[in-house]
Amino acid sequence: GTLYTYPENWRAFKAQIAAQYSGARLKVASSAPAFTFGQTNRTPAFLNNFPLGKVPAFQGDDGFCLFESNAIAHYLSNEALRGSSPQTQSQVLQWVSFADAEIIPPASTWVFPTLGIMQFNKQATEQAKEEVKKVLSVLNHHLNTRTFLVGERVSLADISVACSMIWLFKQVLEPSFRQPFPNVTRWFQTCVNQPQFKTVLGEVKLCDKMAQFDPKKLSDMQPKKDTPPKKDTPPKKEKAGKEAGKPQEKKDKKKKEEKEAAPAEEEMDECEAALASEPKTKDPFAHLPKSAFVMDEFKRKYSNEDTLTVAVPHFWEHFDKEGYSIWYGEYKFPEELTMTFMSCNLIMGMFQRLDKLRKNGFASVILFGGNNDSSISGIWIFRGQDLAFTLSDDWQIDYESYAWRKLDPDSDETKTMVKEYFAWEGEFKHVGKPFSQGKCFK
Repeated sequence: GTLYTYPENWRAFKAQIAAQYSGARLKVASSAPAFTFGQTNRTPAFLNNFPLGKVPAFQGDDGFCLFESNAIAHYLSNEALRGSSPQTQSQVLQWVSFADAEIIPPASTWVFPTLGIMQFNKQATEQAKEEVKKVLSVLNHHLNTRTFLVGERVSLADISVACSMIWLFKQVLEPSFRQPFPNVTRWFQTCVNQPQFKTVLGEVKLCDKMAQFDPKKLSDMQPKKDTPPKKDTPPKKEKAGKEAGKPQEKKDKKKKEEKEAAPAEEEMDECEAALASEPKTKDPFAHLPKSAFVMDEFKRKYSNEDTLTVAVPHFWEHFDKEGYSIWYGEYKFPEELTMTFMSCNLIMGMFQRLDKLRKNGFASVILFGGNNDSSISGIWIFRGQDLAFTLSDDWQIDYESYAWRKLDPDSDETKTMVKEYFAWEGEFKHVGKPFSQGKCFK
């Protein structure tokens, strides 16, 4: 199904991480043209399915609709995440409720002012800090003899509580504040470094210094007000204007009151409003002509049908060599690769940072070899004839760590490499190491 949200929505993270664990096929619509927050969610079609117009919102391929992040995450989970017995299911629900009732309110009060989302109130902030300490104490005691909140593996409890604490750890829980709660820090870092979490969150860096309220940041977030009239008119004219303008002032005041009293088309919390106000980024591929190759159609074939008998033939039958290009990328520093799980995290971290490239790109990247003797290489498909990474500053973090070679779509070498890398099987003569794991960017 499809998850509608705005970018970096921690509520949506819960559903995305649950899907990573369960294997549920989830398409995330968080940017134009699929979804534009503040526009798409106000349309009659959207409101017909989701009357509140809020996100995250989920629509299954069969038309089944859900709103509320906890319900969506629960639906996308499997039995291992939800709990396999009535007791464990109830414990999971307990911690999900704990996150909503005990963590989110004080966390929002404390963190939002540091992001410029809401006004700072010293008394409220100090109270929120004490409530956060109480929450951390409860968690620290519970985790004293446990790796995870419920049972011996990650559950929806860990996903929900960890996601509700992301901004606390990133913004305000500096080392001295979290020092009395080592079990919580250990548990949080264990969670966010799981491959399924990292695929969605990327690297989560704990803050070094507690963020503070910045009035300028708040001012920048607020809508601009009209400049007040200058008070430099002569006294006599000012008086005359004042007397003559009374009826008009009453009308203006009445209009203002009516405007303030009018119901908003949609209620947004401060975080949603701030994110919605961010300037829309230009499509890096807007300058390219339309292509007959439908990337999404190929991805559906690749995800749902046999790779060798359906997906690969479909790819070559419909591939537009004028509108798209094929590239081979190989990691430049294999000597730095140690444990295989760390190498896989390296691949998935790159994929996460390239999230907005998914619509116009596809890749199958493989880790070859074993611990302390491995290599990474893959086949990438991009819109256009140039490396796509250079089109956006956000996409340039990882690509220079790879050696890139453009492939000729008509050559036998390319045909073989596409088949082997897409299917994750073959001789891979150019590598010299056995297949270990494959990862797809789609």
